[in-house]
Amino acid sequence: MSNQDDYKAKETKPQLGERWPHGGIRGGGGWLTSDRVTSTYDLVEQMHFLYVRVEKARDLPLNPVTASCDPYVEVKLGNYKGKTKHFEKRINPEWKQVFAFSKDKIQSSVLEVLVRDKEMVARDDYLGKVVFDMNEVPTRVPPDSPLAPQWYRLENRRGESKVKGEVMLAVWMGTQADEAFADAWHADAASVHGEGVYSVRSKVYVSPKLWYLRINVIEAQDVEPEDKTQPPQPFVKAQVGNQILKTKVSPTKTTNPFWNEDLLFVAAEPFEEQLVLTIENKTSSKDEQVGRLTLPLNTFEKRLDHRTVHSRWFNLEKYGFGVLEGDKRHELKFSTRLHLRGCLEGGYHVLDESTMYISDVRPTARQLWKQPVGILEVGILNAQGVQGMKTKDGRKTTDAYCVAKYGLKWVRTRTILDSLSPKWNEQYTWEVYDPSTVITLGVFDNCHLGGSDKPGKDSRIGKVRIRLSTLEMDRIYTMAYPLLVLQPSGLKKMGELQLAFRFTCLSLAHIIYLYGHPLLPKMHYLHPFTVNQLDSLRYQAMNIVAVRLARAEPPLGREVVEYMLDVDSHMWSMRRSKANFFRIVSLFSGAISMSKWLEEVCKWKNPVTTILVHVLFCILICYPELILPTIFLYMFLIGIWNFRFRPRHPPHMDTKLSWAEAANNDELDEEFDTFPTTKQEFTVKMRYDRLRSVAGRVQTVVGDIATQGERFQSLLSWRDPRASSLFIVFCLFTAIILYVTPFKMIALVAGFYYLRHPKFRSKLPSAPINFFRRLPARADSML
Repeated sequence: MSNQDDYKAKETKPQLGERWPHGGIRGGGGWLTSDRVTSTYDLVEQMHFLYVRVEKARDLPLNPVTASCDPYVEVKLGNYKGKTKHFEKRINPEWKQVFAFSKDKIQSSVLEVLVRDKEMVARDDYLGKVVFDMNEVPTRVPPDSPLAPQWYRLENRRGESKVKGEVMLAVWMGTQADEAFADAWHADAASVHGEGVYSVRSKVYVSPKLWYLRINVIEAQDVEPEDKTQPPQPFVKAQVGNQILKTKVSPTKTTNPFWNEDLLFVAAEPFEEQLVLTIENKTSSKDEQVGRLTLPLNTFEKRLDHRTVHSRWFNLEKYGFGVLEGDKRHELKFSTRLHLRGCLEGGYHVLDESTMYISDVRPTARQLWKQPVGILEVGILNAQGVQGMKTKDGRKTTDAYCVAKYGLKWVRTRTILDSLSPKWNEQYTWEVYDPSTVITLGVFDNCHLGGSDKPGKDSRIGKVRIRLSTLEMDRIYTMAYPLLVLQPSGLKKMGELQLAFRFTCLSLAHIIYLYGHPLLPKMHYLHPFTVNQLDSLRYQAMNIVAVRLARAEPPLGREVVEYMLDVDSHMWSMRRSKANFFRIVSLFSGAISMSKWLEEVCKWKNPVTTILVHVLFCILICYPELILPTIFLYMFLIGIWNFRFRPRHPPHMDTKLSWAEAANNDELDEEFDTFPTTKQEFTVKMRYDRLRSVAGRVQTVVGDIATQGERFQSLLSWRDPRASSLFIVFCLFTAIILYVTPFKMIALVAGFYYLRHPKFRSKLPSAPINFFRRLPARADSML
């Protein structure tokens, strides 16, 4: 394919590091020549901004007509204008707002700060202004303290004289390393309205702290159904938020049922939901509720290991019913008791992402956390060649932002409006507790800018994953990753994301120690979950994270969280099935090529090679103690040889490996179909038949593997009496021969027999293979 190279990651050479202009506060201003390089923000290209902090005003004049003042401040720099919110009837307002203007876009030599009085009908009144010469603006160099705001007397419209009122301001030149950067109103976001203003700012989010809630439903007492003539068939239904689980119907159909079943939920701090338990009786028409119990989640103790938790009896509430009870209908009656053992599991890591791309392996309980082993720093530089995601004024445009997720910390860059080459240049840091983890970065188009009444979902532009264990320590990587998205029309490159990142080691000994220990906390291995439980719990955890982050300000949309957490990775895909099949084939390719080489040796295709193999074989037989050292020495030499060809860049998504380019339109259409399907009947029928054919092949292969294993079992099972008799007689004679004959001689004869010349070979299968193929398997007993 001609654009194959477009799908590969490439190394870039951006100008990283903070290069500060000399002067500023100390030297009287100006952009002079000497540089000052610092390391606090060294993985991004430096961007300069003019910051204007509007703190407050005092003694503002009253309007002579309305006898009030509704002040606001307008910051004006050339064609850019920024406005604070206005206060009603206040002559001493406090705004505490910061405005930022990119130095690259400054075209004026004068900054104006105007104070105005908002009028409902007429034009807003002018109260006064403060003017700054851009050449006199000081430069602030972190980690210097923030520039202190000062009081400035307001001037009249022509700047000839002072007028009543003062405004407190701070004006300085800084970079994106400035503390004011994240909360600043950026001039290039002037077209954003209403609540959309918050969605364009950079933000750091923290995932909610998740716990597994384990409820062991043991038994109940005095479960009385309405119909006394029928034996009770009680079961327990438990609900936490949107999660609903049920026990099986009690096997003992008595009024004192016994279950002893575990129900597992995911709960997030702070515990807003409650556990609602109901005992219901299964009937032919409708399940009847026998009793109800509501428990706050703080009721249950937090368990850090596998020690036994004490069980407790709880009284259930039952509402009165019936006409004869009259006013007592809403009174509570205690009738049934439920025996429970419940705890919040702190020794597990709550999985909200696939274990293939896991970014955090720490248990829930903070007491069990170890010390970090490293620091990950990521500079999100820019994106190039981004595809237009929406149409504005008849042209394609994109409002792009980038999200990065590692561990509990999510970061979101500011949105760069109306640009197909957005520059963010924002740097973030994470603590690393295990190097065998993955950081995920996604680029999205912002659809929440306040321009429409019903904002749509933020569109995906692409995703990048970086596995930390593939990074060399303390090296700065500068890479351009293609943003690839699989669409119903096929694979599409949406642009390139340029990153700079560094994995700094804090403790090499600790990292080496981790390589010999399990990835997940030990509770996952001492008391493991079933596959179905893990799938269900992961879905619930993702749902909770999506809901909580959607409630943040600005919200991180559900569609963003689901894309970052690979919510649909378990769905059937013909493309993925093919890709995985060929992964298995390539895995065995080494063994297959080795067997082909041995076959060529046995057929004497290259007599010199075959003779050398005979010599090596004889040496190893005469000196068997050299066999294992030779194998390990060979692997050592291969490893040293491969060091020259080691990959220098972390791996990126491989479109050929994923079969993304080879998938046809129908397979892609099936992959993007909803669940359950929305397709026409004939399409579903065709796909179902295709799925059956693929599953039939898999079924045949699995059956063949099972058959070979069962034939081994039948050697001594007397399923075939004659075969078992022959085999045990053979075992007896073999044992005697091996006892009286030196092992070297047997190995030598067996090796020479295997390496014999083709003249002494028969094209028919050997006797052992024929014997094995005749052995019975359990396939005969299958319907």
